[in-house]
Amino acid sequence: MPASGSILGNAVPRREDPGILRGLTRYFDDLRLPGMLHLAFVRSTIAHARITEVDTSATRTMPGVVGAYAASDLGMSPVQGFVMLPPTFNRAPVASEVVRFVGDIVAVVVAETRAQAVDGAEAVVVEYDPLPTVVDPEAALGEDAPILFPDHGSNVAIEFNFGEDPNLLDDADVVVSGRFVNQRLAAVPMEPNGVVVDPRPADGFELTVYAPTQGPHGLRDPIAANLQMDPDRLRLVAPAVGGGFGAKMGLYIEYVIAAVIARKLGRPVKWAETRSENMLAMTHGRAQVQYIDLGLKRDGTFTAVKGRIVCDAGAYPGVGAFLPFLTRMMGQGVYRIPKVEVNSISAATNTTPTGAYRGAGRPEATAFLERIIDMAADELDIDPVEIRKRNFLQPEEFPLSTVTGANYDVGEYAKALDEAVRVAGYDELRAEQRARRERGDVKQLGIGVSVYVEVTAGGQFQEFGSVEVNTDGTVTATVGTSSHGQGHETSFSMIVAELLGVPMDSVRIIQSDTALVPRGQGTGGSRSLQTAGSALYKASEGVLEKAKQLAAHLLEANADDIVLTDGRLGVAGVPASALTWAELATAASDRSRLPAGMDPGLAVALDFNQGDATYPFGAHIAVVEVDTDTGRVELVRHIAVDDCGRVLNPLITGGQQHGGVAQGAAQALFEGVVFDEDGNPLTGNLMDYAVPSAAELPSFDASHTETPTPLNPLGAKGIGEAATIGSTPAVQNAVIDALSHLGIRHLDMPLTPERVWRAIEAARG
Repeated sequence: MPASGSILGNAVPRREDPGILRGLTRYFDDLRLPGMLHLAFVRSTIAHARITEVDTSATRTMPGVVGAYAASDLGMSPVQGFVMLPPTFNRAPVASEVVRFVGDIVAVVVAETRAQAVDGAEAVVVEYDPLPTVVDPEAALGEDAPILFPDHGSNVAIEFNFGEDPNLLDDADVVVSGRFVNQRLAAVPMEPNGVVVDPRPADGFELTVYAPTQGPHGLRDPIAANLQMDPDRLRLVAPAVGGGFGAKMGLYIEYVIAAVIARKLGRPVKWAETRSENMLAMTHGRAQVQYIDLGLKRDGTFTAVKGRIVCDAGAYPGVGAFLPFLTRMMGQGVYRIPKVEVNSISAATNTTPTGAYRGAGRPEATAFLERIIDMAADELDIDPVEIRKRNFLQPEEFPLSTVTGANYDVGEYAKALDEAVRVAGYDELRAEQRARRERGDVKQLGIGVSVYVEVTAGGQFQEFGSVEVNTDGTVTATVGTSSHGQGHETSFSMIVAELLGVPMDSVRIIQSDTALVPRGQGTGGSRSLQTAGSALYKASEGVLEKAKQLAAHLLEANADDIVLTDGRLGVAGVPASALTWAELATAASDRSRLPAGMDPGLAVALDFNQGDATYPFGAHIAVVEVDTDTGRVELVRHIAVDDCGRVLNPLITGGQQHGGVAQGAAQALFEGVVFDEDGNPLTGNLMDYAVPSAAELPSFDASHTETPTPLNPLGAKGIGEAATIGSTPAVQNAVIDALSHLGIRHLDMPLTPERVWRAIEAARG
């Protein structure tokens, strides 16, 4: 890392924000292309049925309508959901025979304006022959369950069975068991989904697609494959993206339909999702039922964890069906557990398909571990903090491979928990809790503890980055990741400015465009800073080294004597002879001025590979008040101590922590997608799906410890999902802790006033 006085490690305001706040930043829905048409989808209003007729005739004379298409009009092939799943589950872009969830596409209308397209879609008549429906993943695995894909023979999408040891818990003195529901969530990004497709050839490309995606290259390739195009002939641009949370990482069939229609009509087309459509069509997350056993000795030492997970994959199983694999991988958590056995099965149901959602499989592991540990602490009458500290993996044990095969890099778990305990004033909180219980106060205090470890850059350790100094002295940096609100422009500019000694404003960041970025794995799994940031770090080092060689040649000096001072390179101790970056870049463009064997230009492009994932961790303590007359829960304090390795910009780190805590607390207290038994969504808009505002949450106390990873030159790990993982079980534990004196051992999320009140009344009864 750079020496003291570095810009790195200091709070630097985000460069992106002024444009966003002033309305200057452009999103996909801001695009207005000449001759652009608009799409509206006709979506199934029934969860499971045979389609007997799709009548689009009424649209033909409607104002502005250019076309209306059923499946037979487009002739599109099914789209692959996830490579590890049987092709039986591939989804027809436009359903022709059977619909499998409310929101399945049965027709598409194209018109001159968005309003005309919506009017046309409402005029399409679809007739259905209803089929039996199943919305519960456990029920979907039953012998009498209706089968969504009869050719497959069952609703089992994928099963991970790592073997079953009948003696797994034999060493335990005590076995604590629980059934936990990690409920289905909607991603609810501020910007819903959509796409703009321009079929007019330009700049050597046959097709240009603008989409709010987290991974432009990862989206370009499957779109091209479905269009039977050479990927290099398709340009994918991600304009500014208004949040993603994992749900904007993959291919949506709406993109393929839009591309097919744009090519068919020879005109640009746009689809812009409404919020209610987003709640149906964008993938949901979490959706696990977990059966967990924890074996312990009488002193609280863990002996084994046994788990069985049932995952809801939705109507067309995709990556969501795979995520229990990550849950299993993180099933050991921060603890020394000699034996861990977690098996899973993912089921197809008549609901919106599930996919990645902030944390993607890892929060679910922390959730079941931290709940079952709290239940064990209650069973053995050991303080929740103490039982965790007795079982922590210790710093000297790293690096280590866990029982489930995760390669932990470095960790100091007790340090994070001790800091959270100190900031919270834990002993004083427990004293206040005892006093309230003795007084019989209506508002009872609950203190929830959670300690977590997660994996970032898992399976995606490599990323592209390039740095080039221009002849005017500015610097262009190109990265293969793609920002959707994280502050990449600021963070990457800081790295380049630090290494090259230039102002941040002189650094231009290029990202999110496959025509300008040769390759990239996109943004997901909290990987960007550690991979793309390290790529820019190494590329900047390469540029600096080349510049030193050139400066030594031009100044007739030894390269070892060249130093970078105040943005100029010259001989140490001779500042008058130093050369600016503009002078060096100009010289580098003239072959006659280069030393023998040096290529023209001050540019380095490379792929940085850190070789493995990193494992951030942290400790959260939540403090709640529960009104025992009404069941209302108020989160009054939340202490987050998250460790993401070296912190490059505490302002951005803190922002990610605050957003993560809010999202995690929201799962614990407010959010949950609900379907009725017929598959009708009961939470299809923001009147019914409870996303909290700032008014429902306190100011968070977010801080960090730092244990740099040895895997990259920045020492950085991911922070984007960390606080989401730590906060949810802390808040859930806090609510149950507030009620534990009533004999309440567990409540599933979300902990709404009604659910809490009913539990209190049952306990009193």
